[in-house]
Amino acid sequence: MNDMTMFRLAISSVRKRTGAFVASFLAMFLGSAILMGFASMLDTAEAGDATGTARETLSIMANVVGGWGLLLVVFAVTSTLTLSVRQRAAEMALLKSVGATPAQLGRMIVGEAAGLALVAALLGIVPGMLIGRGLLGMLHDTNQVPADIGYSFGPMALSMGIGITLVSAVGAALITARRTTRVRVTESLTAAAVDTGRLSKKRIVFAVIFLLVAVQEAVVTITVMDGKGSDAMATSGQADILAAIGLALLAPAIMRRVTALVAGPLRLFGGAAGGLAADTMRRRTSALASAVTPIILFVSTAVGTLFLQATENAAMDASGLAKTNEQKNIETLNFVVIGMVVLFTAIMLVNTLVAATAHRRREFGQTRLAGATPGQVLGGVAVESAVLTITGVVVGTIASVFTIVPFGLARSDSATPDGSVWTYLGVVALAAVLTGATAYAATRRAVRVPAVEAALN
Repeated sequence: MNDMTMFRLAISSVRKRTGAFVASFLAMFLGSAILMGFASMLDTAEAGDATGTARETLSIMANVVGGWGLLLVVFAVTSTLTLSVRQRAAEMALLKSVGATPAQLGRMIVGEAAGLALVAALLGIVPGMLIGRGLLGMLHDTNQVPADIGYSFGPMALSMGIGITLVSAVGAALITARRTTRVRVTESLTAAAVDTGRLSKKRIVFAVIFLLVAVQEAVVTITVMDGKGSDAMATSGQADILAAIGLALLAPAIMRRVTALVAGPLRLFGGAAGGLAADTMRRRTSALASAVTPIILFVSTAVGTLFLQATENAAMDASGLAKTNEQKNIETLNFVVIGMVVLFTAIMLVNTLVAATAHRRREFGQTRLAGATPGQVLGGVAVESAVLTITGVVVGTIASVFTIVPFGLARSDSATPDGSVWTYLGVVALAAVLTGATAYAATRRAVRVPAVEAALN
């Protein structure tokens, strides 16, 4: 099979798998816009000749928030690209069977990712400028940066936004392509039919590394930073994100275990919808892991940061001292992190669920031909969404503990965080609404297609 034929097949695949490619594209687009928006603070500091506290604030915004944004973007791009390729497992196996070489398949996967990343990054320039302007305006309004320092969008923003997006997409594609092309044809067809969600050794290693670093940050907070006041935020504030990424990397194993635990009760008490959900969850472990990942990140970061700040506010109120400019900067930074992560993970959650559900149209058609009603299909997906939400909330809450408890012990000698239970319930409710509403809407749209037509496409 020559390369021109492979190129035509790649174009055809993009047209047929629009949902999966849109998920990858949006991850790259949003990621590049966020990165460029925060990186432009470095251009602003340079062009405006900012000095002292103003320059430090702009640099912190670019380096700290932009750095965590980079980590989330790379993770999201890798997750969505893996989902895209996984949905094409049968297609890849057929290409191998008709003569496509591993090198050709690798070039096709990497070429698709590079093309999507370049277009996404270029389209992200204007939104990135708007994000940067909004961020600087917020810093002006809170008197953290003088009003005479104007906004600048230059080489730092462009190089970081376009370069990092392109490199992360190609890197993720190389990893995915290597895993896909090394599997034999028969194994690829089996994996396409039954998605067991087995973890690779490299994934386990990276998960352990992230979790160990999170534990280290928590221990340092409790010991070294004990009694250091708000300075303890420097170590505790990032522990929940590290723990969330580590646990999210283990999501296939977590979902496999969860499915094994709930399958029996669902079949026994859940009626037709529960039995249908149990059967499909057992076959779609990796897809469920991709969907639960943004829930884990969302809950962990939102709960961890909100209760971290609530504990800090309570400690300041108890001391009777007014907040310094540095503490105000940290508070602003925390809420900016929350806003960025909430927006990014919420969109990725919706995006991933829509792509994964759209891919199941044929499955829904076959299920209906086998005797299930559209209502039962919707009920089965609703049960899946409930399991996803509960799992994501529980795992995300566990990850948030890596931040909340160590900071509470270091700041006020209490493992119990300050803050309202309604804050936690609000985060949980938002996660549930996003998951349930998106899955329901996407499934309802899919079952509107006649069963025979859906089963044949």
